[in-house]
Amino acid sequence: MARWCAGNGWPVHPLAAGRKTPAGNCPACRKDHHRPADCPCLPAGKWCHGFHAATTDPELLAAWWGVNPALGVGVSCGPAGLVVLDVDAHSAEVPHRDRLLPGIPIHASVNLAGLASGFDTLALLAALRGRPSPADDASTLRVRTPSGGLHVWYRTDPDGPSYRSSVGSSPKVALAWQVDVRAVGGYIVTPATRTPAGTYTPVGAARFPAPLPDWLAAELRRTGHTPRPTPVQVPAPRPTPVQVPAPRPRPVRAARGERRATRLLEPLLAEVEACGAAAEGTAFTEKLNRAAYTAGGLVAGGHLTESQAQDLLTAAADRARPHRSRHSLTVIASALSAGAARPFHPEGRP
Repeated sequence: MARWCAGNGWPVHPLAAGRKTPAGNCPACRKDHHRPADCPCLPAGKWCHGFHAATTDPELLAAWWGVNPALGVGVSCGPAGLVVLDVDAHSAEVPHRDRLLPGIPIHASVNLAGLASGFDTLALLAALRGRPSPADDASTLRVRTPSGGLHVWYRTDPDGPSYRSSVGSSPKVALAWQVDVRAVGGYIVTPATRTPAGTYTPVGAARFPAPLPDWLAAELRRTGHTPRPTPVQVPAPRPTPVQVPAPRPRPVRAARGERRATRLLEPLLAEVEACGAAAEGTAFTEKLNRAAYTAGGLVAGGHLTESQAQDLLTAAADRARPHRSRHSLTVIASALSAGAARPFHPEGRP
């Protein structure tokens, strides 16, 4: 599969054997957090830093998968010119109708009975635009995931705009609830990749991505999926200080506000940590995004410091997904920033 993808001009990188996440970094990269652009491993032909290592070089493909045939295959969507809709079918609480399709108010007369997954929200978006759902698009490559979701692959115009990845529950950049977008800054698992939960299996006869439909391209632009002038900055791990200054006394009111904020976050963090009981299919990203968005509002409201919020979120994410720290940091940074735009007060004051 790696050779087939590379032959189509899609840069590939290894996934950990039996998993849908990138193969682990070398010991040096695990210990020393640094930017992929500064990593000496990539020029040396190592697969550190996930999709940043993606390549079409046949010698590297032979070196990686020839020695480790059990490795899965991921495609770096941005360099491959791909936009993939990742439609989820996770069991999760359905949000208010105003959050199902960001930027599109859904009138109370629209019957939403039975809506339960990304298949439903994607179909709803398509119906509002007078189009068939991409989940039913037999002209393009569609891949059923082991958790019951669907990947819908499209190719972009090489001379047209590029698009960035997003998570379907993000309050700022999202296409629809439980519909993620894999594009610049993301990767997609290839067909035939196996995990303990099952195999990624093509649906229908199409084996290549069709051009991205114009109406979907317009929706991606409308929902902010064109790349920002500057990328989201992932916070680097903070070094342990040599000397810790004595804390200054805080007002009793501030301390109480912090306790209320922490109690509010506790059930959300518990949902994140509970994802550690299963390797996938637990809506981990969505739950982490919700917790971080709430924390961002609490930080903006003055009830937590940004450092406190990051520590709580990072600890919960690392306990649930210890091998996905970079992904977790990206989700946390983006959702904290989004939540900060809407200050939140646990005691109910504006």
